[in-house]
Amino acid sequence: MNEALPSLAAAIRAALLTGDPAGKVFAARKVARDWRLGRLAFDLAGPDGPTMPERPEWPEHLQLLPPAQMPRRGKGGSERGRIALWHALAHIEFVAIDLALDMAGRFGGLRGEEFVSDFLGVAADEAMHFALLDRKLAALGSHYGAFAAHDGLWQAAQDTAHDPAARLAIVPMVLEARGLDVTPATLVRVRAQGDSHGARILERILDDEIRHVAVGTKHFLKICGERNKLPQETWQNLVRTHFSGRLKPPFNDSARHAAGLSLEFYAALAS
Repeated sequence: MNEALPSLAAAIRAALLTGDPAGKVFAARKVARDWRLGRLAFDLAGPDGPTMPERPEWPEHLQLLPPAQMPRRGKGGSERGRIALWHALAHIEFVAIDLALDMAGRFGGLRGEEFVSDFLGVAADEAMHFALLDRKLAALGSHYGAFAAHDGLWQAAQDTAHDPAARLAIVPMVLEARGLDVTPATLVRVRAQGDSHGARILERILDDEIRHVAVGTKHFLKICGERNKLPQETWQNLVRTHFSGRLKPPFNDSARHAAGLSLEFYAALAS
């Protein structure tokens, strides 16, 4: 470790513990940039090293509900429905910043510098996505926190905090892969509303999320190779153990395939 450089672990922790949305966007992008430019010391020492917080900080005014208690948004035809849609997307991207930061900080000491670089890059992308959506909400006269949001995404992180393979199996390869499935239909709906600006945002997010799922799949396959495990069987067992929802079609098979997530992984678990 280069003692002259600031701590990577401390920088990731600080970003996770930033609750202000604009502040978290700035912190996530800064830690990714500083790491890329060699300005941070690699001091992620694995399970016995600097620890990540159990939960990140989020805005104080954000009302969190269990997923089952979330009100239905409908199809987004009304003005309130459209704003609620963009708010739900903003929340997903906001939590995704912390999911990527925690992935790098919690498991980077075990998995190495390439793993850290990949997931800090994902965190910077998610921060950019949230910033785009936050500006979209502002243009619609709203803001992040104006609606209740669900806490299921971070629960998935807590449930897989013990094992990088489990975290990779659930977060990039189930939750983010689900985004590949549902975003095209949302794009169709947004275009039908004449919202070309919103459509461009969704197109950018979809393109980036294919790459994010690919990053997760790459590192999952690497772990399976190191553990001498069959990837598809291992992934299916981890999903059965750690994911309480269902894998629901229709699937965006072409986007999933582009991300390295072939049909053989998820077909057997499709409900």
